[in-house]
Amino acid sequence: MSTTTLAVLVPLLPFLGAAAGLLLGRTAPGFVRPLAVVPTLAASVLAVVVAARQGGGRALDATTELTPTGSVPIELALHIDGFAALVAVLVAVVATCVQIYSTGYLRDDPRYPSYAALVSLFTSAMLLVVYSGDLMVLLVGWEIMGICSYFLVGHYWETPEARAASLKAFLVTKLGDVPFLIGLLALASDAGSFRITRVLGTVASGGLDHPTLIALLLLAGVAGKSAQFPLHTWLPDAMAGPTPVSALIHAATMVAAGVYFIARLLPVFEASRAAMVVLAVMAAVTMIGSALAALAQDDIKRVLAYSTIGQLGYMTGALAVADRGAAVFHLLAHGAFKALLFLAAGVIIHAAGTNSLAAMSRMRNLRDRVPDAYWTMTVALLALAAIPPFSGFFSKEAVLGAAEHVVGGHTEHSPVAAGWTVLLAGLLTALLTAAYATRLWLLAFRGHGTDAPDHGRQPVAMNAVLWVLAIPSLAFGGLAFRLLPDWFDGRALTPTLTTSVLGTGVALIGGIVTYGAWRHTTARADQVPLGAVAAHPEGDAGSVEAEAIASHRPAYGDVAQAPDPADPGRLLLGPLHRHAAVGFRLDAVYTALFVRPVRAGASLVRFLDREVVETYVRGAGTLPRLLGAAVRRAQTGNVQTYVSALLAGTVVLAVAAVLVATGA
Repeated sequence: MSTTTLAVLVPLLPFLGAAAGLLLGRTAPGFVRPLAVVPTLAASVLAVVVAARQGGGRALDATTELTPTGSVPIELALHIDGFAALVAVLVAVVATCVQIYSTGYLRDDPRYPSYAALVSLFTSAMLLVVYSGDLMVLLVGWEIMGICSYFLVGHYWETPEARAASLKAFLVTKLGDVPFLIGLLALASDAGSFRITRVLGTVASGGLDHPTLIALLLLAGVAGKSAQFPLHTWLPDAMAGPTPVSALIHAATMVAAGVYFIARLLPVFEASRAAMVVLAVMAAVTMIGSALAALAQDDIKRVLAYSTIGQLGYMTGALAVADRGAAVFHLLAHGAFKALLFLAAGVIIHAAGTNSLAAMSRMRNLRDRVPDAYWTMTVALLALAAIPPFSGFFSKEAVLGAAEHVVGGHTEHSPVAAGWTVLLAGLLTALLTAAYATRLWLLAFRGHGTDAPDHGRQPVAMNAVLWVLAIPSLAFGGLAFRLLPDWFDGRALTPTLTTSVLGTGVALIGGIVTYGAWRHTTARADQVPLGAVAAHPEGDAGSVEAEAIASHRPAYGDVAQAPDPADPGRLLLGPLHRHAAVGFRLDAVYTALFVRPVRAGASLVRFLDREVVETYVRGAGTLPRLLGAAVRRAQTGNVQTYVSALLAGTVVLAVAAVLVATGA
């Protein structure tokens, strides 16, 4: 079978699995789990075969015109280079792990059939984005992911948190998609085609008329989809969905699409130095702001959500210094350890009965209840903190090394200012990342107080997936920089000495300082009676995903958590903590700037519609009705009245005629 045929089957199989799952979900529930797992697993195998055949060499291109559309045709095209082949493997493998994990996590959920079908459709859409060689077909997959995320984030639609989060995710991403679509149309207009290869050829020949405008329009869509400042606020709230959905969105789909899109069309952005600087600033603000917010969160899933935003900032930072190899390298490494972090967090939430780190810090022996999650999450957190030899070290150092390369003036594709911005922000974020990773580990697994609840062992499917993902979290980085340089534009991925020492040094400092702060606050907490702590709740109310092992049914609610006196984040952030805990109040700012004016405008339109337009309509109907009533009253049926009216009218007409004649 040809490589092209295999590549077509990769996104097609999950799509067929989704369609079959929706059709048979109610009539044949026994087929739901096989239809969820088998097509995605088969797509994973085929994606690996396609990657092996592509081999990081010349890109595979195939096309067929769907239908004549005028001067700019839309074509069903494939464009599979080394980046596309590797990212497709990541998407398919993580989706398979999520589907297997979900068979245990949601085993008694009555809505599992629709959930599994939507996950398959989500996977198919992302694979379509990865393999597509036509921008308009890519847009189809891009939009299907937005729709799937709306339904998956709102899976627990009975809760107000899930309903609000799904609507917010849909609207914020669509806000970015509008300029994104305009940018695609402008790009295709200049290039005369939606084909990616022709677009890149036009860029190489200097054929873009407005590169800065096009790049900024496309960046708006990327900021929304990949949760970059200022359109990142939807991602932390999306934690209201099931934990496997969070793993899928954060590790391999949706948020990865924006980074991958820029990597594929990087020459378009390199054509505008202003756009590269904007991208660098956006990445720097995203990295630092999200890392500070993660250090102040109480909900374990929100910590990981802000962590994802920050790691995506690293990827966009690598793209801002014109190194898409480093960006995709970090995308792949991050996909493995972030999927592991979320799935391990799901096991911990099941065991603890809460999302709250403050509550977990008051549970003794939680790590003994979930040994698989404890060890695998430890590996993933070390990878997140970029501690050698874990995978995150190599990929993050590739980003910092690319920024150092630009600072040294060794490239003309990115301004030196962008290099300095990414390098300094990346080093500061490395410090903060290690700090919040250490904080999460200490609060979740080194708690003091009553024994953690014992719900028994988790399903084998859930624990097995954790160990599968732990392997690339530990080994992928070290293998990739040695074995896969040809897949990343032939650029060396070897960490540089300077950034390795600086990056690892600041990460170790962040971890050590956080541990010292935890020891200090724990000693103080031991002197404070628990009743005194609980009497002064100051923590933010959060949506708690407490799913019992027996039923796997969520129990969300606004639970006011008492502040944890052993939380090192409060000591490290000081007065900044309360602002970081609410995402620096960006939601409040957006509410004041956009939501309230829109609602006020809607109220004005409603008032005008009800009081002005409807009054006019009612008046237009009342006048004929009154005239009709007057005419109806004149119809008495009396012949003498009719004759009298006729004579009176004749006299009036005669008098009028005489007056007119006399006046003439």
